[in-house]
Amino acid sequence: MTRLPIRLTPRAAADRIDGWGVDPDGRPVLKVRVRAQPVEGEANAALTAVLARALNVPRRAVTLARGGQSRLKMIEVEGLDEAEVRDRLSGS
Repeated sequence: MTRLPIRLTPRAAADRIDGWGVDPDGRPVLKVRVRAQPVEGEANAALTAVLARALNVPRRAVTLARGGQSRLKMIEVEGLDEAEVRDRLSGS
């Protein structure tokens, strides 16, 4: 299992992964935008769907571990190690 720090932007024009950035504390985060609104878990569900599609894993393999009400989230990905996740997100 790999833990992936995320900075989520809801209400975007399109669902997309913008690449790596840093959070206010200087830690690396993956920047992701989704069209869904942050209402009743819609943005979180859209986030897990976007990541599952980008990582080519089943949706059930991507879960929200922390940050349900925050823009900064921690996602857990089952079945991939950190190197595989980074490779798949970089388009390798």
